[in-house]
Amino acid sequence: MEGRHNRHHHLQQQQPVPVTVSANVEAADRFPQWSVQETKEFLAIRAELDQSFMETKRNKLLWEVISTQMREKGYNRSAEQCKCKWKNLVTRYKGCGTIDAEAARQQFPFYDELRVIFTARMQNVQCSESEGAAASRKKSAASGQLSSDEEEDMEENELDNKYNVRKKRKLKTGSTSGGNNNNDIKEMLEDFMRQQLQMEMRWREAFESREKERRSKEMEWRQAMEALEKERIMMERRWREREEQWRMREEARAEKRDALITALLNKLRREGQM
Repeated sequence: MEGRHNRHHHLQQQQPVPVTVSANVEAADRFPQWSVQETKEFLAIRAELDQSFMETKRNKLLWEVISTQMREKGYNRSAEQCKCKWKNLVTRYKGCGTIDAEAARQQFPFYDELRVIFTARMQNVQCSESEGAAASRKKSAASGQLSSDEEEDMEENELDNKYNVRKKRKLKTGSTSGGNNNNDIKEMLEDFMRQQLQMEMRWREAFESREKERRSKEMEWRQAMEALEKERIMMERRWREREEQWRMREEARAEKRDALITALLNKLRREGQM
């Protein structure tokens, strides 16, 4: 009796396992895996915009630009999927920091692409070390090899506070160090505005191309509908013409039949009178 009860309890514990497996399969279907070629295309686009990510605080529009360029290359990925993929790649790259480069390449196939991105980032920071307080903020942000988009969403408020404090310190330092730092701040702001304008132009170009494609498809659809409507009108007209011809032939036959019957009746009357 106890053995039967234990077997029944063991079966109850094993029942939820298929549900978990099916849930994992459904999740995999909803979010298809990234192929090697797709990941390389994504890293190439991300490398081109890395400087913009380092200089921009709010980068939601940058991820939209990456998503648009991925769609142009034939990969349907949303901005949020691109952002999550970048975070995962950076996490795996940081995990290879304690091993040599050859072993890292075998363990992580995109090690070289990430290394090129972060090496270029560090070189840009080192070139701007002489720019005073403005450059020190960039160096401290890049020392951990993370841009602002690589922070967790739950830390956004803390990042905003740190950004405001650094901005105040930078302005105070600029006021005490003289005209050189003011020029550096002005150049940084001008560069930031240029980056923003470039991103806006890219977004507008992508939007205009999609709008042009939509109008072209709509025009083709209208032309096809007009052709079908013309064909329908022609078929209806031919059917009416055939119907009219058939009606006229029927009327002609009826008239001949009536005339023949009348002639026969008249003939019969004349013969009856005789």
